[in-house]
Amino acid sequence: MIDLPPMTAPRKRSVTIEGHATSVSLEDAFWRALDQQAQLAGQTRACLIGQIDRARPPEVGLATALRLFVLAQVQAGADAASSSQHASA
Repeated sequence: MIDLPPMTAPRKRSVTIEGHATSVSLEDAFWRALDQQAQLAGQTRACLIGQIDRARPPEVGLATALRLFVLAQVQAGADAASSSQHASA
């Protein structure tokens, strides 16, 4: 049987992007990951979301872009850890 992490329904939060208020629905795990990435970059979560919003293609929704950003960061971390393990072997 697969071991799943704790799951929550998406939670809608208001964010201001370049002076415009909008709301985004994401699961708590994604909100936490965005907070962590923003902290690592030395910026606010709203600033990070704004950067992701500006970089996303217009046909991709903001919530999707945020989830894919978090996934890419997790994968990059896993790739870096794997490379580090191979280098030390």
